[in-house]
Amino acid sequence: MPKSTIISDEDFQKFREFFYRKTGMLFEDSKRYFVDKRLLERMTATGCESFRTYFTMLRFQASGAELQTLINAMTVNETYFFREEYQFRCLVDSILKEIITHHPASRPIRIWSVPSSSGEEPYGIAMYLLEHWPQLEHWDVEIISSDIDTRILEQARAGLYASRAIQHVPAPLLKKYFRRMGAQYQISQTLREAVEFTRVNVHDTADMRSHRHFDVIFCRNLLIYFDDLSRKKTAESFFDALNPGGFICLGHSESMSRISPLFQIRRFPEAIVYQKPLEAR
Repeated sequence: MPKSTIISDEDFQKFREFFYRKTGMLFEDSKRYFVDKRLLERMTATGCESFRTYFTMLRFQASGAELQTLINAMTVNETYFFREEYQFRCLVDSILKEIITHHPASRPIRIWSVPSSSGEEPYGIAMYLLEHWPQLEHWDVEIISSDIDTRILEQARAGLYASRAIQHVPAPLLKKYFRRMGAQYQISQTLREAVEFTRVNVHDTADMRSHRHFDVIFCRNLLIYFDDLSRKKTAESFFDALNPGGFICLGHSESMSRISPLFQIRRFPEAIVYQKPLEAR
C-alpha cells in the first residue's frame, strides 16, 4: 500500500472529530479497522491518492454529495420485522388509548419512526395498526420514517426483503401483506403508500426543526451510537418534535432517564416508555 494512502492515527482523530460534529456518531478506537476500510474504499472510488486530499474534498465540497455517500457507507442498517414487538402491543393497547383522550379529532395522529433503516419498523407499525387497533377506522394516522442514509431510504421505499427480515412475520400476514418476488418478498403497495420516508440527521438542529408535531416517536437503538452530549442534544430535539402528551419508545437497552430529565417515565403493562408532559409547550 502506498504511503500516501495509509491513514495515520492523526488522520483518524481528525476524521473522527469531523464526523462526530456532522452526525453525532463517535467512533471508538475499536472501530478503527471498520472506519479505515470505508475511508480507503471512498478514497479509491473518488480517485484521491491521499487522505489529506480526500479529507479536504469531504469538508469543502459544495454539494456535500461525498459526505452523504460516506455517511451511507458508515451507517449500520440491520433489522427485521416485529423486532421488540412488545412495544407495538404497548402502542395499540396503552399509548394510543391515552392519546385519543385528548387528541383533536380534526388532526391526524402522527407516528415517527427514526431511523427507518430499510423500512421494517414503519411498515411493521402500519401492519400492527391494521391488525390490532380497531379505532383505526375512526382516526387518520400518518406514519413518517426517517434516516440519515439516503441509500437505505431508497431500499425502504422499494419494500423488498430477504427471508431473514420476514422471519418473524406470521404466515397469514405474510400472505396478506407481501408478494413473493423470486428470493425476496415485497410489501404491498398499499403499505408502501402508507409510509412517508424522509432524510433527517437527528444531530442537525435545522433538520430536526422540519420534523414536528408527532404523537409517538419510535427511536430504537440509535442513541447507543452517540456520546452523552449528543444523546442529550438529540433527546431535546425529540422533546421539541413531540406534541404535549406525546410518547417516545427507545430500545430495550436504552434509558431516557439517564439522558434527559425532560420526559416522564410511563410504565405500561407492555413496556416502559417516556412521555412529554401534557402541560409542556
